[in-house]
Amino acid sequence: MAQLTPFRALRPAPPVASRVASVPYDVVNTAEARAMAAGEPLSFLRVTRSEIDLPDTVSPYDDAVYARAAANLRDLCRAAPLVVDVEPTLYFYRQQMGAHVQTGLAGCFSVDEYERDLVKKHEKTRPDKEDDRTRHIIEVGAQTGVVFLTYRASAAVDAIAACACTGVPLYDFTAADDIRHTVWPVSSSDVGVLVDAFVAIPELYIADGHHRAASAARARAAMRERGVPTPEADVFVGVAFPDSQLQILPYHRVVKDLNGHTPASLLDALHSRFAVTAGSAEPTQPGHVSMFIDGRWFSIHLPESPAGTARADALDVSVLQREILGPVLGIGDPRTDKRIDFVGGARGPATLEAMVTSGQAGVAFALFPVTVGDLLAISDAGGIMPPKSTWFEPKLRDGLLVHQI
Repeated sequence: MAQLTPFRALRPAPPVASRVASVPYDVVNTAEARAMAAGEPLSFLRVTRSEIDLPDTVSPYDDAVYARAAANLRDLCRAAPLVVDVEPTLYFYRQQMGAHVQTGLAGCFSVDEYERDLVKKHEKTRPDKEDDRTRHIIEVGAQTGVVFLTYRASAAVDAIAACACTGVPLYDFTAADDIRHTVWPVSSSDVGVLVDAFVAIPELYIADGHHRAASAARARAAMRERGVPTPEADVFVGVAFPDSQLQILPYHRVVKDLNGHTPASLLDALHSRFAVTAGSAEPTQPGHVSMFIDGRWFSIHLPESPAGTARADALDVSVLQREILGPVLGIGDPRTDKRIDFVGGARGPATLEAMVTSGQAGVAFALFPVTVGDLLAISDAGGIMPPKSTWFEPKLRDGLLVHQI
């Protein structure tokens, strides 16, 4: 079963929703966050990336950053203003990016189920990132980041969404990146029906937000250790989308140098092991990787994995690491190796070309995207995907539906 709980959201008044809403804290660095929030005092980045309001010399993990985040949230409550719903409820949250539309159900989900792996994961988390968001939740007194969940589509939930999303929305705006965000509160008569419908859903899956979910669980544990009552911390805020509506973009790789090779000798090394031909910037099918080096794109046909290979190990990103990045380019652990970087598919091949052409990287690899079926199957098997395997787009906006604890 999946436990779904209505909640009293802390949210912006409708006229200022587009000004408050911000990209997730972890898709921008400090400089990018500072540029995005420039001239916008209501940006929620001032809560999630509060170091932007402090001198450049202050570490993002300094005590002052968390204190500023709490102060900025208090200030935003007055200035925006932010309001709190009178009664606990649920929300349908629709995003439109070009022709792609996805509609999820926003509410709170069980930390107990997360800890018992009924909310399934496919990525490992980093302790330093968990430390940061755990402290942020405790000191701000709120879960400010929304966990992006998925589940195998339910006809019952789809039917209610189809009706609810024909009414007048609470929010409806198009952000600077041309993604439209529309939110409808669920009627009181439908809340109980949806809660019951989710009981029939056997598993939830984290699509994006592993660190946010892990930090919610750690924050609850820390509060319990301090003897603080935890009813609101027993759940975490998320938006659950049916698997049939999700869009996964590829996560590309760039390597900063050629590990002692010249472009010509690297191509020779690859030619000796794989079918390498002149190619395009985007692979058209699984098993093919596009490589940009020396001003040209090449197509590499990766070897098939042996029968019986675990599904996570048979992903293109795994084969690329095993056959090329490790043995040829010397990338050991991609989680920690400083010579490799990752570029989300939303940025596209032009970004890869620019990084190599400018000298920021020696070579770039564009991958075919992982499927939602891969994610579910690997999670069901208790497997772990390689780091930076999936880029979900569009991203949920922070600041629209905050859960206070």
